[in-house]
Amino acid sequence: MNSMKAVGLTHYLPIDNPQSLLDVVIEKPKATGRDILVKVEAISVNPVDTKVRAPKEKVEEVPKILGWDVAGIVEETGPDCSLFQPGDEVFYAGSIARQGGNSEYHLVDERIVGRKPASLSFVEAAALPLTSITAWEALFTRMSISQDPDHNKEKALLIIGAAGGVGSIATQLAKQAGLTVIGTASRPETVSWVKSMGADYTINHHDPLLPQLQAIGFSSVPYIFCLNALEKHWEGISEAISPQGVVCAIDDPTSPLDLKLLKQKSVTFVWEFMFTRALFETDDMIEQHHLLNHIADAVDQQKLKTTLAEVIGPISAENLRQAHKLLESNSAIGKIVLEGFV
Repeated sequence: MNSMKAVGLTHYLPIDNPQSLLDVVIEKPKATGRDILVKVEAISVNPVDTKVRAPKEKVEEVPKILGWDVAGIVEETGPDCSLFQPGDEVFYAGSIARQGGNSEYHLVDERIVGRKPASLSFVEAAALPLTSITAWEALFTRMSISQDPDHNKEKALLIIGAAGGVGSIATQLAKQAGLTVIGTASRPETVSWVKSMGADYTINHHDPLLPQLQAIGFSSVPYIFCLNALEKHWEGISEAISPQGVVCAIDDPTSPLDLKLLKQKSVTFVWEFMFTRALFETDDMIEQHHLLNHIADAVDQQKLKTTLAEVIGPISAENLRQAHKLLESNSAIGKIVLEGFV
C-alpha cells in the first residue's frame, strides 16, 4: 500500500475554521540515505504547531503536515543508516524544514532520533522529545549550567511559564543538576502541577518578579529561563537577574527588546531553538540522538517522569483542531497527546 492517512493543511486559517486542519490521504514515503521510516504510534502538540499554522495568505499545493513530537516503530531504514533497524521503538521531534509527524508513517533523519524509554507507553513517550531537547539544550548547552549537583548547591533558576511542556521537563532536569528551582504559575492547578514536577518555590508571573523573589529570600537569581511573553517580562528579568547571570528564551517577542537593560550587569542573553541542528544539518546534529537516549535512560531509571497531562484521542483533524485550540488558549498544563489513526 503506497498511500497513508495524515492530517494536513492547504490554507492557513483560524483554528475555528473546519478547513484549518484536514484529514487527507497522501503518498507513503520511502527511506533513503540516513532517513528512517517510522510507523507513528502517538504524537503530541506544541506551540510551534500553532505558530506554523497561524493565518497567512500562503496556499500549499501539497498538504503541509504539522507535528513535531513522535513515538513509533521503525518500519524501514535508508541504506546509510547505522543507528536503528526495523522493529526498534523510537521517539523524536523531527525537523521543522520537513513534513511533520501527523501521519501514519513519517520520514526522519536517524541522527535526531532516540530510543524510546522502555518503561513508557508510546503515548507517554510522545510527550517528551521536543520539550526535553529544548530544556536540555537551554540549560546545559546554551546557558552552560553544570550537570554536577555539587557545583550548583547555592544556585537558583527562575523558570517563567513553568507549567507548560518545556517548563515541566526543565524543572526536573534542573533539580537533577542540584539547582534550586523557582517556577512561575498563576492558577491553583498550575501551581500544583509545577510543584509536582519538583519546583522548590512558585511565584506569580502576573506580578512583579523581584519583590516576590525577595519575599522568599532571593535578592537575585543567576539563571532565568523565559518560556513565554518575553517582552512583557523583560524589564522584570533585567531586575531579577544576578550580575554576570545568564538569561535564555525560546519564544518570539512581539516587540524589540532593549538589550541595554542587561549591560551594567554584564548579563549573557542566549536563544534556544531546538530545530537549529536539524534545520542547518550542523556537524554536531547527532548530539540530539545522544541527548534523547540520555533522556530515555533517565526515565527508565525513574529520574525523570513523563509530562503527559491529557490524551485527546486518535489522530484526526477534529482532535488536532481541539488540541490546537487548547494550546492557543494559553491555559494548557503539561503535554497533550493523540494516539493512533482510526
